[in-house]
Amino acid sequence: MPTSALPKNRFERRRAETRQALVRAARQILAETGDTSASIQAIAERADVGFGSFYNHFESKTELFDAAVADALDEFGQVIDERVQGIEDPAELVAAGFRLTARMTDSHPELMRILRDRGLAYIHSDRGLAPRALRDLEIGIASGRFTCRNATTALSALGGTLMSLVALRLDRPDLDGDEAASDLAEMVLRMLGVPPDDAHEITRHPLPGLD
Repeated sequence: MPTSALPKNRFERRRAETRQALVRAARQILAETGDTSASIQAIAERADVGFGSFYNHFESKTELFDAAVADALDEFGQVIDERVQGIEDPAELVAAGFRLTARMTDSHPELMRILRDRGLAYIHSDRGLAPRALRDLEIGIASGRFTCRNATTALSALGGTLMSLVALRLDRPDLDGDEAASDLAEMVLRMLGVPPDDAHEITRHPLPGLD
């Protein structure tokens, strides 16, 4: 899960650990069933914290599940960021994002199930991969690498395609995930205006693995 600066004292550390335990329990529920009707008592028991602790951190289950989705999106963005360091070409970044996401269905299945079920509503959020993708699209448009005119519209297309890729990988684990991701990434790059031969080559470059 996303990391942050450690709290300064024991009380703050324990408080942060309790909150994270509740978020982790909510993430597990979202990944397993997607059902947010679980009782607060059931969530607290799964988190191994006292029932009363819940209201020290969240006013409602809705707030908790929103925090769980945000936590998952932040982790998703961090994982991708760690593996694309040093890549400057916007087209290469877009392709790598697709291809790494496909691999994460094996390395981070809980995270990808949450992304599949909840990610569509967060395509234009300020969490996870969305702001990074928007930045790369804007850079690509400004530099002439991409010929599309509106980065926000392009982000809608990229986000929807990425969600469909995640669903495909989770629903059809028998398919070659790397090949499916490369094919979709190539289509997206061509849609953005990258020449066909260039798009094909970029989406077949060596890709770093995931832990």
